[in-house]
Amino acid sequence: MSETRPAADVATDTIAAISTPPGRGGIGIVRISGRLALSIASQLVSPRQPLEHAHARLADVLDPNDPEAARIDQALVTFFAAPSSYTSEDLVEIAAHGSPVVLELLLRLALQLGARLAEPGEFTQRAFLSGRIDLTQAEAVRDLIEAQTLTQARQAASQMGGALSRRVAPVKQDLVELIALLEAGIDFAEDDVEVTPQTEIARRIDTLVPPLAALEASFARGRIVHDGLSLALVGRPNVGKSSLFNRLVERDRAIVTATPGTTRDLVTERISLGGIPIELVDTAGLREASREFLEEAEQIGMRRSREALADAALVLVVLDATQPVNDEEYHLLAAVAGRPAVIAVNKCDLLESAVAGMPAIINVDVSKTAVPETAAGGIRGDAPALEGIPALSTSALTGGGISELRDCILSLATGGAQPEPGMLTNIRQHQAITTGLGALADAAKANATGIPHEMILLDLYRALWALDSLTGQTTPDDILNLIFSTFCIGK
Repeated sequence: MSETRPAADVATDTIAAISTPPGRGGIGIVRISGRLALSIASQLVSPRQPLEHAHARLADVLDPNDPEAARIDQALVTFFAAPSSYTSEDLVEIAAHGSPVVLELLLRLALQLGARLAEPGEFTQRAFLSGRIDLTQAEAVRDLIEAQTLTQARQAASQMGGALSRRVAPVKQDLVELIALLEAGIDFAEDDVEVTPQTEIARRIDTLVPPLAALEASFARGRIVHDGLSLALVGRPNVGKSSLFNRLVERDRAIVTATPGTTRDLVTERISLGGIPIELVDTAGLREASREFLEEAEQIGMRRSREALADAALVLVVLDATQPVNDEEYHLLAAVAGRPAVIAVNKCDLLESAVAGMPAIINVDVSKTAVPETAAGGIRGDAPALEGIPALSTSALTGGGISELRDCILSLATGGAQPEPGMLTNIRQHQAITTGLGALADAAKANATGIPHEMILLDLYRALWALDSLTGQTTPDDILNLIFSTFCIGK
């Protein structure tokens, strides 16, 4: 939990907004926060029972402009008294039936009665400014709203509970103690306060680095869970890319025919593997234009395929198990060397007897001009590895090897990193930790060379400011405004 901000930083006017998505729905919520919230709500609704903190009350929706009119709607009204509300202000939520007409009427009347329309993220910003949540928790509110998978929602909920702040707090406390120790040695040197030995400073700095380094390493998985990534399926025509695409998507999303070159444009679909959102991109088959005359549409499709190949975070190269690897495929495999990639040797169900002797994971060697082949024309299982790129035998027709392929894609996506509480999920958080680590490294170097404590303190304070910026204590207003402007109105 962050420190409470000065009262002057917290707005005193009353704000209102519709907090549910636009359009018709079973329920829609109008939220009002500020010193006039209860007064305004009492003119919009007539509760059947007196409002109490954190209790929902059935109420009739009124029209202050026409007191003689019958009720417009029924609603559930919940009042949260300051300072025990989300914003630390009086806050009222009116949950009416989700007709846009009713919700807009309630909002318009609230604005007429003294509220103003809330800015994007202003409810959460007030919660942050009043010290109810820190900045990482505020960012988690947005992440939870935008979550597309259950894993993303769980991660956001963990961050909202302060998981990241709890990881940073012990390091920050130890850093503050070291700063205080050095400051005392400087300020009270004439009072015989012992100067901290160089070895003790080094030991304390050394204890600060490992937890921050572990936190920095969590960004590898946290970023992927937060943002997802793209995977391009590439290969020559008619190797079964679209069929594999449909298998991974688990529905017939891409058109599949026996005619080579059926896919002319990129086909995209989002899936979830292990809770990580992955955008699959099915591409047009790649082949050399010099071999045969290609229609303009196919040429455009191939150009877009190469662009998708260049942009994708992961690459799935699809080969035909019944055909030897040709020069074009060698060039393609060489192009993905050193990138996160996996080879799917498709149509293994057609190898008949050869497939029985083929291992689940096989290797392809692009350093040779010819490829070892099985009797059935497939890739031989004892060929050397292609720069560590795994190759799996699959069958889009029968589903063979698809489960192993999913596992391999997930392993590549996460880099083997395991889920953990309090992961870094965005670049701002990552930069704060890397800045802190850099400052500690500078402090350690300065201490080792015998530089005066006043100079070491400059580096230690820089590390402290970096950790403070992570949770928001020293974050400039322009950064705060940028963060909260990405929220939707009403949150």
